[in-house]
Amino acid sequence: MNIKRAKEEIIHTVQAYLSKDAAGHYRIPAIRQRPLLLIGPPGIGKTQIMEQAAAECKIGLVAYTITHHTRQSAVGLPFIEQRTYGGETRAVTAYTMSEILSSVWDRIEAGQKEGILFIDEINCVSETLAPTMLQFLQCKTFGNQSLPEGWLIVAAGNPPEYNKSVRDFDIVTLDRVRRMDLEADLPVWKEYARAKGLHPAILSYLELRPQHFYKIIPDVDGAQFVTARGWEDLSELLYVYEELGLPVDWELVHQFLQHEEVARDVAAYLELYKKYQADYGVEEILAGRIRPGLYARAMEASFDERLSLVSLLISGLSVQFAAARKAAGVTDGCYEFLKSYRALAGASVGAGETPRKIWEGMLMGEEERLSRQRNPLDKRAAETDAQELSLLRSWTPDADTADAAFEQVRCGFTAQADQTEALTETASQALEYAFDFMENAFGEGQEMVIFVTELTLGPDSGPFITDNGCERYYAYNKTLLLGSRKAAITAELERDEIRGQEHSLDF
Repeated sequence: MNIKRAKEEIIHTVQAYLSKDAAGHYRIPAIRQRPLLLIGPPGIGKTQIMEQAAAECKIGLVAYTITHHTRQSAVGLPFIEQRTYGGETRAVTAYTMSEILSSVWDRIEAGQKEGILFIDEINCVSETLAPTMLQFLQCKTFGNQSLPEGWLIVAAGNPPEYNKSVRDFDIVTLDRVRRMDLEADLPVWKEYARAKGLHPAILSYLELRPQHFYKIIPDVDGAQFVTARGWEDLSELLYVYEELGLPVDWELVHQFLQHEEVARDVAAYLELYKKYQADYGVEEILAGRIRPGLYARAMEASFDERLSLVSLLISGLSVQFAAARKAAGVTDGCYEFLKSYRALAGASVGAGETPRKIWEGMLMGEEERLSRQRNPLDKRAAETDAQELSLLRSWTPDADTADAAFEQVRCGFTAQADQTEALTETASQALEYAFDFMENAFGEGQEMVIFVTELTLGPDSGPFITDNGCERYYAYNKTLLLGSRKAAITAELERDEIRGQEHSLDF
């Protein structure tokens, strides 16, 4: 199972386990809510999908790496309690609340009545803690304290070939959990990488070297490995290093991709990618300015260089699409706010309310609304909300009448709408210039197929084109991608025919 399918199953499980009947009771009682057990190689994104699933389901998440805990922090500290049995008082051992359960109750007290308790590396616990974890999976309790109703358990661990500390679960435990075996999947990860805005050089490299996406190779000096987590962390560093003008060499890359051959290859590619960006002048191409001899160089370039050039064009366009879509989101939010303000101010001014007071009251409500609906993992939405609120604050009117106040804020909104229109027009024109270059350099070759495919899959390019249109995109999308699919089907039929001939020879 790939990580995308696992996330879908987690979300479906949340929906099922937290579903209630007409009387308000959970349809599946807690005793039948089997914990999910995710078993997969390190660094493929198990923790990330938990954060995404909880955010999308709008429930709480408490995450612990259990190998960082002792039995005392997991179960609680023992103390002596006096209890009466049959009229006789006796000293009994009790426990303070588990640190883990305490964190769950903190979320409940903060208003998150339902959620996920995620326990990572559960099959790598110490010998003293192992019985406690088995009890937790089987009974949903730590010591004599239960996990609160409305919270479900997801646990994760690595297969034994990746971790010497792994303990095998017995059949009794496995019969009480829902085990999902996960594997690395590059196409699925690329969807995530595009949405997260990972560095385009990394996506371009993995298009050329997909076999380097995930590797774990035993070695006498220790395992050499490359994981999905390594690519994402390297991407973050590359962006910052570029802004600061710092050099990137193979030793730096090796700190994230701990496989020397891959690290050296990636570092060499990053240098080439940077060189292509300067040599071709991608920003100039997107502005409609083509350097002399550029078409000849592109046509004569190796496939790796041509693919890198397509990646650079997509990256440059994505920046412009993102800026235009962000501005449009801000403008739309401000427009809805102004519509509501005009209606409310017209009815309330003169009834003891001033335009400024009404505006400030509405602005406070808008801040609360955006805060409630915000996905903490959606950085783009948070930036859009912040920019919208900043503009609305700067437009706070000081006029005495509703009409004069609205005229003040309308001027600010008009400037914002004009800026949005300019960004959208610039991005649309850049797309046309990119198609000009691709047509003149590569025609309807494989490079154009890749270009159109990346436009289709891009988290900003697809929605931007849907909203603003692009005739050449639609034309190429229909002819090239259809042709590509036809070629794939034809190739598959030919393979089937060959296999059929081979089988006939056997008889």
